Amino acid sequence: MFTLVSVIGLVSDRLWLCAIPAEGLIPVWYPPAWTRHIVVALMWPASIALVAAYIPGDIKRVLKHPFLIGVKIWAAAHLCANGDLGGMILFGSVLAWAVYDRITLKRRSDAGAPPIPVGGRRNDIIAIAVGTILYLALGFVFHPVVVGVPVFGTPALGH
Repeated sequence: MFTLVSVIGLVSDRLWLCAIPAEGLIPVWYPPAWTRHIVVALMWPASIALVAAYIPGDIKRVLKHPFLIGVKIWAAAHLCANGDLGGMILFGSVLAWAVYDRITLKRRSDAGAPPIPVGGRRNDIIAIAVGTILYLALGFVFHPVVVGVPVFGTPALGH
């Protein structure tokens, strides 16, 4: 159910931006232009962490929960560069969920569950390569086309 709601919320800007009136964004604060560079810089390791959750290697072993770390980096970075109410609600709520989930993971018991196999450095190289491809796809295609904001300065695909 959570996944379904998340996908609907991210795909339909009308659902997660319901706090935005027809006139446009509700500014809460005006982030400096340099904060966009923070997002661009942090999204690369966030993308690698997301991929490392599914290609277990030493990155996953060290980070323990790389998916949650990737989500927290994504949300925190975007909070730095988005000062509108809708963005703060979206990124703040996802960050709060990821922090809460990580705290509760410490209290859960997986007694009897099989250990997660770890593939080593070879899988780390694969995770870095696939994470880099994900980062570039998000920046050059997804963000400009779906969100409507170019990441690397120019719109993608001639938009």
